[in-house]
Amino acid sequence: MTTSDPKKMLKQLEKKPQKLRRFKKYNMRKERSCGRQTASCTRCGRTGVGGFVGQYGLKFCRCCFRDIATKLGFKKYS
Repeated sequence: MTTSDPKKMLKQLEKKPQKLRRFKKYNMRKERSCGRQTASCTRCGRTGVGGFVGQYGLKFCRCCFRDIATKLGFKKYS
């Protein structure tokens, strides 16, 4: 019983409650309350992996920030 997406296995294990509980305990992803994965871009929804501009309450990924930066009043000096 191996698969890349653990949610596919839930359907097969619905009729086996003990195995379902154990599967959820060891194979499902945890809900995060802090850390990089909790931050997401307000424009496109990317999670906080890579470049994330959270300073000053912006909450944009680097790609969206580059698109919007001039409209927000940021200037490129280099």
